[in-house]
Amino acid sequence: MLNLIHLADGRGRSISVRILGRAQPGILTGHDLLESEIVVTTGEALGASFPVTLLPEDLEEWEEALARLEAGEPARWLDSGRTPSLAFNFQENGDLLVSVHDTPATGVTVTVALTAPSPTRTAGQRSRLARVREAYPQAVAETSPGVYEWRHGRRPAREPEATG
Repeated sequence: MLNLIHLADGRGRSISVRILGRAQPGILTGHDLLESEIVVTTGEALGASFPVTLLPEDLEEWEEALARLEAGEPARWLDSGRTPSLAFNFQENGDLLVSVHDTPATGVTVTVALTAPSPTRTAGQRSRLARVREAYPQAVAETSPGVYEWRHGRRPAREPEATG
């Protein structure tokens, strides 16, 4: 298991996106999809978990969302409607409100206020993104609409479990 996102404060509240592994390792159309879960912890022993399958473009969109957060702007991620989405908004006092909207499955929205983020928080998120990309490199190319092939002409060897 590898965290793509981990935002936490000193009061036991956190939002994480955990990468659990490839959806269908070794199968051309499912190899680059990542089985994941969004985990919300509130500090009062309450929490929620939402399963998510990430596409390669979702990682690109997370990088774009990080750029908006670095600029102090609100950001949304995974808002295509196929999965739970995340919204990031700054309050006037600097706290970060993170909402998980599970519109496709349960209709539930969970919002957690995290104390004012440190200036290095997004750097830590970028580091996590780099580790996920290193552990799960893209191995499939779509050569034309609906036509896929292995990059470098062969199926990759089984990857070791990622930890951390």
